[in-house]
Amino acid sequence: MIMKVGVCMLTPSMEDYLEKIYELMKDKGYARVSDIASSLAVQPSSVTKMLQKLDEQDYVTYEKYRGFVLTKTGEQMGKAMKQRHNMLAELLRMLGIPETTIQEDVEGIEHHVSPQTLKQLNRLVDYFQSDAARLESLVHYRTKESVEKPSKNIDEYSSN
Repeated sequence: MIMKVGVCMLTPSMEDYLEKIYELMKDKGYARVSDIASSLAVQPSSVTKMLQKLDEQDYVTYEKYRGFVLTKTGEQMGKAMKQRHNMLAELLRMLGIPETTIQEDVEGIEHHVSPQTLKQLNRLVDYFQSDAARLESLVHYRTKESVEKPSKNIDEYSSN
């Protein structure tokens, strides 16, 4: 999914970069090209090219050989991407997905869900987080279901 903000279009890759830059700046106070490259497992030259694109769309202010900073819009988008990522990870935790699978699944989901669906998923997470008894009930239901009746595998769903 390509997220539209004003007249600028954010690709999934741009969203990942903004999220990572925002995260690094919050954690370390700065983000270097090398930090971004190692975090996203890309070459530093790819980071530089993306910073130039983000600069063109006013998400960062980039000066060759001097570095970059997030613009106000870039910071807002980075924060929104981080919040979306965290919310989806929390939802998968509530569903009992193993931590080893969560990050991979969130990366697969976060760019392909409509804003309307994200809003409702966020409301669902809030609903369960607002009352410990609700969350405990969900956990109990999940564990009861897995013991009492085996769930269908994906092939069974597609044949119905």
